[in-house]
Amino acid sequence: MFAEVEVDASGAYQDHRVTQPSYVCLNCGAPALDLGAVPAELEAQAQEEEASSSAVADVLCPVCETMVQLDANMECPNCGSPLEVS
Repeated sequence: MFAEVEVDASGAYQDHRVTQPSYVCLNCGAPALDLGAVPAELEAQAQEEEASSSAVADVLCPVCETMVQLDANMECPNCGSPLEVS
């Protein structure tokens, strides 16, 4: 692995930065990845998606009284009146 390593005056490790991947795909040139890091990355992405998604709610349209499932500010599919999740 080609990496720059930062150490303090006593020689203790502080940080590192990968400057060039150690292995690359011979077909496309993409850098190789550490398969051990994949589960943690997938978990981080799942948490990010969960945080960004809003709650789904079943609401009754106040105009036409149709049961509508919505996840954000939408309009009723039947009458077009605006719906809000409170």
